[in-house]
Amino acid sequence: MLEVTGLHVAYGGIQAVRSITFHVNKGEMVALIGANGAGKSSTLKAISRVIDAVGGDVHFCGEKISRIAPHHIIRKGIALVPEGRGVFPRLSVAENLAMGAFMRDDKAGIAVDLEKIYGYFPRLKERVAQLAGTLSGGEQQMLAIGRALMSRPKMLLLDEPSMGLAPIMVQKIFEVIRIVAAEGMTTLLIEQNAKLALESSQRGYVMESGEITLTGESASLLNDPKVRAAYLGE
Repeated sequence: MLEVTGLHVAYGGIQAVRSITFHVNKGEMVALIGANGAGKSSTLKAISRVIDAVGGDVHFCGEKISRIAPHHIIRKGIALVPEGRGVFPRLSVAENLAMGAFMRDDKAGIAVDLEKIYGYFPRLKERVAQLAGTLSGGEQQMLAIGRALMSRPKMLLLDEPSMGLAPIMVQKIFEVIRIVAAEGMTTLLIEQNAKLALESSQRGYVMESGEITLTGESASLLNDPKVRAAYLGE
């Protein structure tokens, strides 16, 4: 479904991503792990066109999307849950979720999806009229994921969904991520918690200094001595 070829991202003279190539098949969850500054978030931002890549190509469902306008990416079926959540703080929970469906006109389908989101995250339904900026970090992460799903995407990009959250909230967030993936959502997951990411995904890529240095089935990477030493604290 997603094919990234020779992707190169730079900030001035700093090369953040160095000509990486990888793919994500339809219906699978793929983890992209690595230390801070490895280039993981820059990769997602380039795919979603939040930033411009210096070089390389991105194809989605067979169509080249690496040069189209950013606002067309969501119309193609890619939804990004950004690092830091990026909710609209002065809008309510309901209004944030409505923003996720801003380009849809199927009112019946939107209503069905809204109830589905509230089923995933009952806490959001309890706070439906509350301003997003007053929610806890975990609740904002729930809202950011719910908002992305309201666009009814073909593929979900998740950038550090566990960052800054209490363990019990991380558990809840990943429980829903796994449910959504099991329902067939194609997912590219960036996560500093390498163990959690690899336990949740089918395949994984390891990034170091802007390059992909390892790839394989998630179970194999979990047992790789290099991965265990570098990312699992063993």
